[in-house]
Amino acid sequence: MRRKAPTRLALAASCLFVTVAFASDWPQWRGPLANGVAPQGNPPIAWSETQNVRFKIAIPGRGLSTPVVWKSKIFVTSAVPVGEAPAPAPAPAEGGRPGRVVPSGAQRFVLHLIDTSTGEILWTRTAREAVPHEGTHADGSWASASPVTDGEVVLAHFGSNGLYAYDLDGKLLWSKDLGDMAARNAFGEGSSPVIAGDTVVVNWDHEAGSFIVALDKRTGNERWRQSREEVTSWSTPLVVEHGGRKQVVVAATGRTRAYDLATGEVIWQVGGLTTNVIPSPVESDGVVYLMSGFRGNALQAIRLDQAKGEVAGAPAVAWTWDRDTPYVPSPLLYEGILYFLKHNTGTLSALDAKTGALRYGPVRLEGLDGAYASPVAAAGRVYVVGRNGVTQVIKAGAEHVVLATNKLDDRFDASPVIAGNQLLLRGHRYLYALAAPAGK
Repeated sequence: MRRKAPTRLALAASCLFVTVAFASDWPQWRGPLANGVAPQGNPPIAWSETQNVRFKIAIPGRGLSTPVVWKSKIFVTSAVPVGEAPAPAPAPAEGGRPGRVVPSGAQRFVLHLIDTSTGEILWTRTAREAVPHEGTHADGSWASASPVTDGEVVLAHFGSNGLYAYDLDGKLLWSKDLGDMAARNAFGEGSSPVIAGDTVVVNWDHEAGSFIVALDKRTGNERWRQSREEVTSWSTPLVVEHGGRKQVVVAATGRTRAYDLATGEVIWQVGGLTTNVIPSPVESDGVVYLMSGFRGNALQAIRLDQAKGEVAGAPAVAWTWDRDTPYVPSPLLYEGILYFLKHNTGTLSALDAKTGALRYGPVRLEGLDGAYASPVAAAGRVYVVGRNGVTQVIKAGAEHVVLATNKLDDRFDASPVIAGNQLLLRGHRYLYALAAPAGK
């Protein structure tokens, strides 16, 4: 059925391992706590093309990567066609699968630095210029992995086209070529890197020799590598600390595994997710939440104080759920409630994170025409962005209360970012910074 019987258990203390120094920072995919929450953010509730727009700028090229923010700096990646190269050509659908595009010319893989106040592009660095070795999903891009920064380095990850470490002034520190991915159905790449202290973690799941690798943040030198018996996945690793030990949790089709950050040793593993795993795990109070939603539905709550070796059920698995889980969007974990979208639609569910009890849903969010972006939260509000430019702002809590429905004239697949009082929305054409005027 929809969930197993809830278990009331004392949860051991656990904390996310991130480096955050400023209240306005959004330094990595899914924000400062890797759960979609800006603890001190206060973005606007209402906006339009003429209301509460601090700036709106065109971003050269195409990318579905989420921007990251450090103090006054916004970093965003894109792939820019070289010269007069034609648009990528669509590949024919095969066996009912969605379409994809094949490369028709060279791309410049670039990192932009943008001022958070004015929207001015202060510099652009070209990491590489090359013809992509394979295609990508028709709704994807060749710049879908989000950058990450800790205030010392910023990493621009282009998958098969390399990992590049810059200082915050744009000086290249090192680069790493991890090979060429063979993504399932040539549907593209998207897992983002993670910085944990002085270690960079990259997951490399594909159809021809998957692995996970840990690199030295300052040099790019390899610290450890573990092969993985996995097919393509797009989930970004989650680094948590539990019992004085930092572990890297990677969700995938065959097994979700937790690796020791220092050595790469597998601490625990669990099966049960569906194929094509994209959503990233989240964690709170010693429980990691895993989910996927392609050709089935799966959500698992894993208790870290019980997770050792091969995990098969209770007590390590606190509860499960098998309805309305996401295919692409990652979940949001905010104030004890787990919010997630059904498949790639604007249909929202909310569960009690401790027990798995349904708080509400599935609720169809009015006006949203599909959703790839992951929901975010701040100041007691949840923000859900639809592909058609409609965002529903919802009161956080156990009831679905709509505070505002807003519309912008762009298409949105990248996930939103909350940086202080700004909401950053990266569309297909523009980057919007939305904020209420000072004093309001």
